[in-house]
Amino acid sequence: MKFAGLFEIELECTGVRGCIRGVSDTFQPRSLHDLSFSELVEVLAAGGVILHHARALWRAIHRDCELDLASRDFLPPLKRWVHESVGEGKAYFLDAPEVVDEIRSSDGLTRKFLLRLRDGQTIETVLMGYDGRQTVCVSTQAGCAMGCVFCATGQMGFVRHLRPGEIVAQVLHARRVLKTIDPKKRLRNMVLMGMGEPLHNYDAVMSALGSISDVGGCSIGPTKISISTVGVVPSILRLAEEQRPYRLAVSLHGSTEEERAALVPASKRWSLAMLIDACRQYGAITGKRIFFEWTLIAGKNDSPETAARLVELLRGIDAHINLIPLNPTGGFAGTQSETGHEFQKILIAGGFPCTFRQRRGIDVAAGCGMLKAEKRVRATV
Repeated sequence: MKFAGLFEIELECTGVRGCIRGVSDTFQPRSLHDLSFSELVEVLAAGGVILHHARALWRAIHRDCELDLASRDFLPPLKRWVHESVGEGKAYFLDAPEVVDEIRSSDGLTRKFLLRLRDGQTIETVLMGYDGRQTVCVSTQAGCAMGCVFCATGQMGFVRHLRPGEIVAQVLHARRVLKTIDPKKRLRNMVLMGMGEPLHNYDAVMSALGSISDVGGCSIGPTKISISTVGVVPSILRLAEEQRPYRLAVSLHGSTEEERAALVPASKRWSLAMLIDACRQYGAITGKRIFFEWTLIAGKNDSPETAARLVELLRGIDAHINLIPLNPTGGFAGTQSETGHEFQKILIAGGFPCTFRQRRGIDVAAGCGMLKAEKRVRATV
């Protein structure tokens, strides 16, 4: 028995246990949507398929949003590889989240999708129309660990990170829907402002954005992609060091440590002073403007004194401030501010561009802070 015990430990340490258990226990299919183009090239090369076919497969998946690869008129080497490698019980699959519900806003410009992932988790994605552009708002996590008190996603707690392919699949779904609405319209803008904290899931998000911005695929320009963060300081600095080309939006909501801590629990981990210092470093390294998001909440952060403090707090930073009227959520008793325009005047007088975010889909809970991945009664259009 003693020998058996030592043998067990040896198996664990050397990794042999998995081999003895057999391939069936360790086999894990992988999503083609998880792969970068270079990874796809390597996968196909291992199967004896050359670079030319990798480009064809990449275009089919990312540019054409194809979900039925078997129906494509690929050349024989690629067609054979797809037949042998892609599908149920095979090495690779395509992320095709099930549409549990689609709710259209009365504004006629917004559609919210409740999507079910392979493991049964649900997320929400929003397609929004504006003058001259179409924007998709995607989720990066199921739930969120940041716990912002006025955010419905924060109120539901954290479930898990999304894989790169699960992020990419939301954009592809929005493109397919947009094509049915008007084939002439293109999805040109993307905001990572759905469920979850993007910079808490950094590696998966950057991998997904690499695929989404690729000119041979979705081709959403990097400068048209905004990453919204509650202030994950290490990841903000990493964005700067890696010279990522995307736009940074920081959810601030408070001009003092106490004011912010009451609304954003993550400030206990990364203080307001740490966050502002990180933003200054980001600006100095990248030379880019930072967009600061400010949800106006009556009696909490909407006073003229708060606006004046905010001006001093951001002094020296190339900043644009987006004011966001509070959207109602079931778990927060705060009320919408009525002093927003006065707040805006103080910021503009202080030298900062300041605009109100256009509201979309409020009647179907598709606005900022309202996504919660639950099925709601379909709105009458």
